[in-house]
Amino acid sequence: MERMMKRLFLFLSKNKSMTRAAKKYGLRFGASRFVAGESLELALAVIADLNRKGLAVTIDYLGEFIEDEQEARQMADQCIEAIRMIGREKLDSQLSLKLTSMGLDVSERVVMDNMRRILEEAKDNHVFVTLDMEDFPRCQPTLDVFKSLKAEYNELGTVIQAYLYRTEKDIAELNAYHPNLRLVKGAYKESREVAFAEKKAVDENFKKIIKQHVLNGNYTAVATHDDKIIDYTKELVKTHGIASDSFEFQMLYGIRNEKQLELVEEGYKVRVYVPYGTDWYGYFMRRLAERPANMVFVLKGLFRR
Repeated sequence: MERMMKRLFLFLSKNKSMTRAAKKYGLRFGASRFVAGESLELALAVIADLNRKGLAVTIDYLGEFIEDEQEARQMADQCIEAIRMIGREKLDSQLSLKLTSMGLDVSERVVMDNMRRILEEAKDNHVFVTLDMEDFPRCQPTLDVFKSLKAEYNELGTVIQAYLYRTEKDIAELNAYHPNLRLVKGAYKESREVAFAEKKAVDENFKKIIKQHVLNGNYTAVATHDDKIIDYTKELVKTHGIASDSFEFQMLYGIRNEKQLELVEEGYKVRVYVPYGTDWYGYFMRRLAERPANMVFVLKGLFRR
C-alpha cells in the first residue's frame, strides 16, 4: 500500500494542472508545514528563528521545469534578491536551486547566463550555492553545468543521489573538483534500468557513497532523516578521525525538528533545507511520496477549513 501511495504522489508531482491550481489557492492542506511561506520576507523570518536555535539553513525559491526564457530570468532574479537579503541580514544561510528553474530545458546559454549572474552575487555576499539534483534525464546536464561553473566559482556545490547506479562513478569523477556535495537517497520516480528499486539496496549504496566522499577528504553534507544513516555517519567520522568542520547533517524544514536540535546539542552541524514560494506543489508531493504518513497533515488542513 505504501509503495502504491508513493507512486501516486510522484505521478501527481508532475501534474501541471494541479501545479497551476496550487499556485492559485496558496499554501493549504498541510503544505505550510513543509514550506516556509510564499514570500521571501516570511522565509527570512523562518531562517532567523532557526539560526537562533543553532541551526544553519539553505533556502530554496521553489520552481522547476521552466521552459520560458523570461520566466527563468525572473527565477534567477528571485535568487539574487534572496542572496542579497541573506548578506544584508547576515543570516547563516546558503542558497539551493534547481537548474530547470534557471532555464536548463531552454538552452545552455540561458542557464549559464542566469547561473553566472547568481554566482557573481553569491561571491560578493559570501553565500554558498548548491545545484539541486533533479530527475535522471537531467543528472548529467546538471553535473556538466557544475563542472563548468566550478572552474570559475569556488563557492558552488551540487547533489548526488544514492538510488542511482551511476552514483559511485560520479563521485569518483567529481573528486578532481574537490566538491562540496550533498548526499541524498533520491526522491524522483526512476526506472529499474537506472536506479535501485529496493530500499535496502539504496540504503547500502547511501552508506557506501558517504564513506567514499568523506574519505576522499571533501566536505560532505549527509541529507537524511534516517537514524540508521545518521548513526552510521557518526561512527564513520569517529573511526576515521574526521574533523567536525568537514561534514554536516541536513534535514528538511518541518521534518524531525526535535532530532535536528538533538544533533545540535550533541555538537554536530545541522543545516535545514527551507523552501518558499508559490510553486510549492511538486516539492510537497515528493515529500508525501517519501513518507506517505505525512498525509495526516494534509487531512488536518482539510478539516481546519
